[in-house]
Amino acid sequence: MKLFRILIFPGGTEVGLEINKSLCFIKNIELFSTGSDVSNPAPFFYKNHFIIPTIYEKNWINALNNIVMQFNIDYIFPAYDDIIVELKRNEDKIKSKIISSPLETCLSTRLKSKIYKKFKDFLPVPHQYESISDIKEFPLFLKPDKGQGSQDTFLVENMEELKVIMKKKKNLIILEYLPGKEYTVDCFSSRTKGLLFCEGRERVRIRSGISVNSKIVINEKFLTYANIISKRLSFYGAWFFQLKEDSNGVLKLMEIAPRIAGTMALNRVRGINFPLLSIYENEGVNIDILKNLYEIEIDRAFQNRYEISLSYNTVYLDLDDTLILKNKVNLLVIKFIYQCINRNKEIILLTKHRENVLKILSKHKIDPDLFNEIILLRENDSKSDRINKKDSIFIDDSFQERKNVSEKCNIPTFDCSMLECLIDERY
Repeated sequence: MKLFRILIFPGGTEVGLEINKSLCFIKNIELFSTGSDVSNPAPFFYKNHFIIPTIYEKNWINALNNIVMQFNIDYIFPAYDDIIVELKRNEDKIKSKIISSPLETCLSTRLKSKIYKKFKDFLPVPHQYESISDIKEFPLFLKPDKGQGSQDTFLVENMEELKVIMKKKKNLIILEYLPGKEYTVDCFSSRTKGLLFCEGRERVRIRSGISVNSKIVINEKFLTYANIISKRLSFYGAWFFQLKEDSNGVLKLMEIAPRIAGTMALNRVRGINFPLLSIYENEGVNIDILKNLYEIEIDRAFQNRYEISLSYNTVYLDLDDTLILKNKVNLLVIKFIYQCINRNKEIILLTKHRENVLKILSKHKIDPDLFNEIILLRENDSKSDRINKKDSIFIDDSFQERKNVSEKCNIPTFDCSMLECLIDERY
């Protein structure tokens, strides 16, 4: 089976992270990431992350090509709107294939005013005011013609407020305010077979332009809109469009984007892996889409990841209220144990459990072979007396045990609430 080396550019956007989650467990895909020298999550999610100049600097293509050639990159997967356009515009200079729709589609969808003009005779679009003198009613909605993530968007209640904002901000378009529900319609198209998938999801809760709560919605109009859009624009792989209801419940076309959306995760967990399907589409693979039919809702919140300057080869681990917590297996601890096994670290179970330890492990389906050693202590024994390896860490729910080990053994100690800083999910 061919190995595909995929470079996500930039890897640290919400879009880039969704591409990462979609592809990191695929057996014949190796992921790489690149982006500019700004603080972003990419170094915490990728083993292979590289810094290059921004697309607004002269030498960004050379820097990108150096990575492509050094690591034999098969495909670049763009994860930001402006980068999609620049990659396609410079495709003949870039030494890798680009996963994207044609340049004409990317250019036609980058400006909202272009979208509205192109589709006003075919689909309902928001009314756009060309000048302030045309405005008859409020509220209005202002947004950048070229923008994303709800940056620099304003709900305007009166003329005075409008004039102040328009004086401070440039390149804003003035639109009617749409007060109703908002939807994203995820789509997938083949260059040979046309539209293969179309399904909508309601954007229930939105933060910074990102749908952080969303659920599947079935509406036959979504497919009607998708077919109309597909007839006038060419799409290769994943794409989406957004709709919002006006005061009369009419669905109006807000934007179109020829890329992965971050909340496509909701369809990914139903079986539609849009990034993987997009690679297959580029490879000319005959695509078949299989989805699960259960109801599902997504809710997104901040996730912590850490870069920690800690080196260790041995883990001393407590059993009660640590590995086994509230009479259940602590899944975070089990995850950490297997991470240690993957990295050839020694795991020693250090316990004062009063019953048969093998029996309690068996009860919870935990294989004793996970541990290099199981040390049983009496109630009055000190765990610090049994720790004899300096390059080690100690995990225990008891503060007194941790304090004693820290003072006597001079090694880092952790309880379960601290354990997340030791988890490394980079692939």
